[in-house]
Amino acid sequence: MYQATTEELLTKEIIDGGILNPKGFLCGGVHAGLRYNKLDLGMIVSETPASCAAVYTTSHFQAAPLLVTQNSIAKEGVLQAVVVNSACANACTGDQGYEDALRMRSLAASKLGISEHHVAVASTGVIGEFLQMEKIEAGIEEVTAGKSEGDMQAFQTAILTTDTVMKKSCHSAEIDGRTVLVGGAAKGSGMIHPNMATMLGFITTDAAISSEHLAIALKEVTDTTFNQITVDGDVSTNDMVLVMANGRAGNHSLEPCHPQWTVFVELLKVTCASLAKQIARDGEGATKLIEVMVTGALSNEDARKTARKIVGSNLVKTAIYGADANWGRIIGAIGQSEAVVNPKTVDIALGKIKMLEGSKPVSFSEEEAKAYLQNDMVEIYVDLHMGEGTGMAWGCDLSYDYVKINASYRT
Repeated sequence: MYQATTEELLTKEIIDGGILNPKGFLCGGVHAGLRYNKLDLGMIVSETPASCAAVYTTSHFQAAPLLVTQNSIAKEGVLQAVVVNSACANACTGDQGYEDALRMRSLAASKLGISEHHVAVASTGVIGEFLQMEKIEAGIEEVTAGKSEGDMQAFQTAILTTDTVMKKSCHSAEIDGRTVLVGGAAKGSGMIHPNMATMLGFITTDAAISSEHLAIALKEVTDTTFNQITVDGDVSTNDMVLVMANGRAGNHSLEPCHPQWTVFVELLKVTCASLAKQIARDGEGATKLIEVMVTGALSNEDARKTARKIVGSNLVKTAIYGADANWGRIIGAIGQSEAVVNPKTVDIALGKIKMLEGSKPVSFSEEEAKAYLQNDMVEIYVDLHMGEGTGMAWGCDLSYDYVKINASYRT
């Protein structure tokens, strides 16, 4: 069973919190007309320049907004705003797409009176279509960044595509005697798979930390959260997680030698893990969240690989959708893992229901297992009995509705 770390116990969830809880951040969203009747353009603003870090899709076809954001961050590792649109990914759009992304950056910078390279750009939606720049320009001019709950909901809604719910998270911890907050908003529902998931994630924190050390923390956290979710095995062109840290909490600047460095990393991790699980739960057509916990691996990386393999298996996903306690499908997924596995020492359980011990079947109640699989969250536990490595991954079941949604995505 999962045991919380000491650092995790030092963090506190802010119920209904999000990107506006950390000090010094504003946001908003508007309907620019890119979508028929939904909000489709949003902006996050830090009241002061903020350290920043980002991770991006591993796709060979990184979209224009990602290239522009990388250009902005490379200048001095500082951002003050992010402008985001939905409905159009601005991916595979050549030189025009890149110029349009630069234009988005310029328009936002001009509106806010800040340097262009202090603005990041993100887009999500249909690949291969050009941005309607007249609408983008009007939307940027119209959007107002504020501090209210309505402003936060407007931003969170504006970044959604096939999502059915908004994703938000916020946690706090005491560092250097100051309350430090990390808040986040994300979108993601389909084309979810490591590395990274098809998603956009925006994280704000009032912690004082340099861009260099923020990048170290984000890389570590991404490997155990966003890179551990999968819905359908497809990677997108626009995936990005971006963090801004404006230092308004007043703590001493964080770095790996800081006595509470691990507390900050855990604070970032629990916020990102919450967003990751919300994305997995909202997988297109999904009815259940699947959480896989692997212990006893030779290394943490082996455990993460095994957990990802299980949660990414279409056979496992369809069995859980149908409430079929077929542990053979879990074994099949483990057998395909790149991790070191002893085929004679594997234990498997669905929740508290043991099904396999030492790779030998254990008698269990099919009725009890079926009833458990009817829940909207299913936990799979695997012990490889090879070492001390642990890892988790999240995904969802695979339903008929997934096919329906993606068969008519553009219509």
